[in-house]
Amino acid sequence: MIRLFSSFIFIFFLSVSAHAVEPDEILKDPALELRARIISSELRCLVCQNQSIDDSHAPLARDLRLLVRDRITAGASDSEIRQYLVDRYGEFILLKPRVAADTIILWGAPFLVLALSGFLVWRAAQRRGSQSRTDAPLTAEEKAQLDALLARKSRDL
Repeated sequence: MIRLFSSFIFIFFLSVSAHAVEPDEILKDPALELRARIISSELRCLVCQNQSIDDSHAPLARDLRLLVRDRITAGASDSEIRQYLVDRYGEFILLKPRVAADTIILWGAPFLVLALSGFLVWRAAQRRGSQSRTDAPLTAEEKAQLDALLARKSRDL
């Protein structure tokens, strides 16, 4: 029953999205193939850089897919496979980098930019509001110039 269910999941997983996996890469056991697909969908193609190795047709992506499948058949766990690839290629290979001390800027930057933008907008609104409230009264000379302009304007009409 479990094998039938895993076969159904595997077939559904294959039919939902188009992948670059070649028929000769597919593992015979559907459960292991499903694991390989899940892991491959989380790894970045180092050539394409914006696709997973599961979606990429690049030769390096094929090599990485085969490497993942070799590791799975050798009995490695999912986390061991990911760690092996991170050790070999760096954190960049993960499409979703881990939250760690060296990636905290990557994860925190959007929130930092949003907070800074909000602060700058608030500060600009405060300055604009404070300038309009603290306009100094006209000096005697400015008031005389204004009266002269208004008198000239009323004469011209």
